[in-house]
Amino acid sequence: MNRKIESFKEGERISTPLLVTHVTKSIANNGSPYLTIQLQDNTKTIEGRYWDVKPEIEKLIESGKVYLFELEVIKYRDKFQAKISSALPMAENEYQKEDFIARSPISHATLEATINGAICRINNINIARIVTAMMNHYQKEFYSYPAASKIHHEFIGGLATHTAGMLKLAEAICDIYPALNRDYLYAGVIVHDLGKIEELSSAVVTEYTTAGKLLGHISICAARLLEIGKEIGLEDSEELLILRHLVLSHHGQLEFGSPVRPETMEAEVLSYIDNIDARINIISKALADVEEGEFSSRIFALEGRTFYKLKNNKE
Repeated sequence: MNRKIESFKEGERISTPLLVTHVTKSIANNGSPYLTIQLQDNTKTIEGRYWDVKPEIEKLIESGKVYLFELEVIKYRDKFQAKISSALPMAENEYQKEDFIARSPISHATLEATINGAICRINNINIARIVTAMMNHYQKEFYSYPAASKIHHEFIGGLATHTAGMLKLAEAICDIYPALNRDYLYAGVIVHDLGKIEELSSAVVTEYTTAGKLLGHISICAARLLEIGKEIGLEDSEELLILRHLVLSHHGQLEFGSPVRPETMEAEVLSYIDNIDARINIISKALADVEEGEFSSRIFALEGRTFYKLKNNKE
């Protein structure tokens, strides 16, 4: 019987097929080789360690393939981990790949309606033209790509889910602070991460492309904006200049990868709502398996902090 990762319990010995999404080769302190393997099904991911792995087995295990794993569920630093004892390759006709792929909890139709609705509410014609042209360029991949390879919204449809969440934040903040230019903030949200479609290799079992490693999604998107601007005759417009600034500054700080810091009110707000949506997703995942009244394990992406899960006291 196949077991889903979300049902794993400490101390269990399990035989079940799982998708390999990442493999890292290392050497233990005693000099023996081992593999760190990221395992996945459509419910969760779990890190596995294959100790004292034989060379012939090491060569067999690749990202993007499904194997029948024999493993023991252990706890390491307050997180479940799979101690792998064997991995047998499975033929493609023995499984459905959809059973191993996590997808957005929000339907494609809902995501599309949210994002297209925001584009329709952009009143500035030049901004709307630029955003529409960018979306047309990336339309095929936009609704399937993740927002990252590992850290946040790392599932099919993750990029669109992240964008839709940010649009809701942008709308609420604009309602509170009418001095904000709604057109620029909506546009910045929609285009800010489109470079990830070129930074990442695919929608499933994604890795960083050569361009992704050498340039990064921010530089890729800013360059694409300029290219699109030239195609539609808006290369010298202020609208394109501001949109490029929104993209280049959306990580907020130089040390976080932005070539420039925000210097418009909309750019400042964009960097914050990007951070809010990403961090809530990261924290929510970390707390998913934590009992009420307990702390999560340390989250590397959030400065190594732990987070407390509130008790849901019902009277």
